[in-house]
Amino acid sequence: GRNMANDMWGSQLGLVHLGSMDRAGGSTRAWGLDLSLVGRTPLGSQGLGVFGKVGAVLGHTRVTAAPASGLETGNRNGIGLSIGAGLSWDFSPKMSAVLEWDRYDFRFKGTGRDAVHATSIGLQYRY
Repeated sequence: GRNMANDMWGSQLGLVHLGSMDRAGGSTRAWGLDLSLVGRTPLGSQGLGVFGKVGAVLGHTRVTAAPASGLETGNRNGIGLSIGAGLSWDFSPKMSAVLEWDRYDFRFKGTGRDAVHATSIGLQYRY
């Protein structure tokens, strides 16, 4: 959910679930709660805009692996930086198409803090 205080500034609260990745005979998962400050500016009069965001993610990770892999396994919680940028196109007063790139810093058992990147395309509805 995103709430814009005006046309240029707002905040966003989101649940981030980045799925799982198979490795070393097990899997690695990452998810969390993201709170960010959002800045947006229009690009001309065709409804195009760019935005950026910076905030924090309260993350949880789970690493499992085969015993012979030597990989440290377990759960880890922590707070990390989240940043993002994107393009938006307001094609109606209530709907926008969005292309977005995000980076979240999660803590993983055995490796410390690692960045997880995500690219998404979507629709936003304003009410």
